[in-house]
Amino acid sequence: MCEFLVFAGTSEGRALCEALLGYRVRLTACAATEYGGSLLPNDERLTVLSGKLEQAGMRALMKEGRFACVCDATHPFARQASENIKAACGESGTPYLRILRPRSEERDGIWVQSHREVADCLAAREGNILLTTGSRNLRDYTAIPGWERRLYIRILPAPEPIRQALELGFSPGKIIAMQGPFSQELNLALLRQTGARFLVTKDSGEAGGLPQKLAAVREAGAQAIVVGRPPQEPGKTLEQAICYLVENWSLKEEKL
Repeated sequence: MCEFLVFAGTSEGRALCEALLGYRVRLTACAATEYGGSLLPNDERLTVLSGKLEQAGMRALMKEGRFACVCDATHPFARQASENIKAACGESGTPYLRILRPRSEERDGIWVQSHREVADCLAAREGNILLTTGSRNLRDYTAIPGWERRLYIRILPAPEPIRQALELGFSPGKIIAMQGPFSQELNLALLRQTGARFLVTKDSGEAGGLPQKLAAVREAGAQAIVVGRPPQEPGKTLEQAICYLVENWSLKEEKL
């Protein structure tokens, strides 16, 4: 039975696992957190490994030699993770497949290239801010004057992101712990509830709910500030990746 290794910390990773489990395959899926791992399908043919893996750990996992291919479905902004996965594949001689998330066609708001640019932009502006970029770069936003009263953050409802936010000095009343993606209506409700004049997001594409955020910003009369993606490496969309794996490993003959 063919076995694939999937780095699955995104909606694309979960969807890929669900699609592949429709065939006679075994999967090992890596998620950076226990919470991410809990969102993956419950199937006896799927082994979930939760927790961050450095390149050495990835290499050791791959050198066991049982994986037909490694599927990198990490977030478009997780560049270091992708570089580590690709390097470990090269060292272990395992085929590597990058799953790409299509970019958004919308260009509303102010587009910048880094979180520090967002902080610099907001330092010169007044008004509350709804930050929807996750917990990884929260420290950059503490450079904004008056951030303690102005900044509301929407992060995953998991212990580690909440702990990070509290340790940085965010009060519980400024922390919104929810799992996305979110509808336009919910984004609009949060903009109104927080009185935010600005919504900060990343170019997470349709899968990350960017169109719904931008539509809510327009309806609220607020302004979006979007962190653009790093340059996109070669790869395949989710649909292309599924077809590629099915065809190259003759999975059609193993359809359940």
